[in-house]
Amino acid sequence: MRVAIYPGSFDPFTNGHLDILQRACALFDHIIIGVLVHPAKKCLFSPEERVEMISEVVKENENVRVIHFNGLLVDFCRSAGACAIIRGLRAVSDYEYEMQMFSVNHKLSPDTETVFLMSSPKFSFLSSSIAKEVARYGGQIDDLLPLNIAECIRQKFA
Repeated sequence: MRVAIYPGSFDPFTNGHLDILQRACALFDHIIIGVLVHPAKKCLFSPEERVEMISEVVKENENVRVIHFNGLLVDFCRSAGACAIIRGLRAVSDYEYEMQMFSVNHKLSPDTETVFLMSSPKFSFLSSSIAKEVARYGGQIDDLLPLNIAECIRQKFA
């Protein structure tokens, strides 16, 4: 069985993330969405809230599971029996950071492959930060986020 980890802070999980996930599901037998617990990062939602919201989005897909983790991504991959890491690229601006992360992960775990999927053009502008900013000022977010997550973020800013 080919298992891949789709890691991120996912604060919040956007339709762009969902697009990458759906495409990754065609490549791997099982995807684990790894919600990163990053104490230095100021998140709108707790790790538990993010896991719960994303789990609701993917509940129909029995080949996807959502859990939070901390520590090194490659250690999480090893413990989950994953052969690959899924990463989305929106634009050239993502490339430099992602290349650095790939290089570090490859050095730490040469047997764990990184698979880069380009963002669909309709989501190439979308980030969690943009979605939060639009929501903070009462803008339309229903086409940016899964509906349950859009509702949760509206409640946070109410």
